[in-house]
Amino acid sequence: MAFLEKLLGKKKPEVKARCPITKEQIENGFGYLLTTAQVIASKKYWDMIMTEPETLSYSVSHFKNQESGTRMRSLIFEKYSSVEKPWMISDSCINLFDNIDKKSAKDLAKKWWETAGQFTPANAGNALQVMDPGSYQSFKDYAVLEAGRSRVILH
Repeated sequence: MAFLEKLLGKKKPEVKARCPITKEQIENGFGYLLTTAQVIASKKYWDMIMTEPETLSYSVSHFKNQESGTRMRSLIFEKYSSVEKPWMISDSCINLFDNIDKKSAKDLAKKWWETAGQFTPANAGNALQVMDPGSYQSFKDYAVLEAGRSRVILH
């Protein structure tokens, strides 16, 4: 058996990536690598997140001035803004992020693939720790108080 292992070589486990938004598999060498700060700075991203089937009821409650909906939206923001690892975003989702340099994000993704997922870009980590407090609060206010307003129908 040792002879066969030497002959065939030990296979390293293949690095895989899934877009955290769509859950679609991203092929080796593709995708865009973003930091949590870049992700939470996107209004389009928050409009989508706060109107997904799993979160829509909280948004409806929030826009009906029910404190429980606002509290849940705040918890959702906290969950996403505290992600430590960089985000590997698929081609189908990158247009949610107007505020980024796509070429740079693609280059960072290539580095991530080349290092078998070990590369971490500068300013990665919990957005509260890497952003200035004013910007963080501004994005939080949008995500919690405004995101999805135009998509929510109140009866």
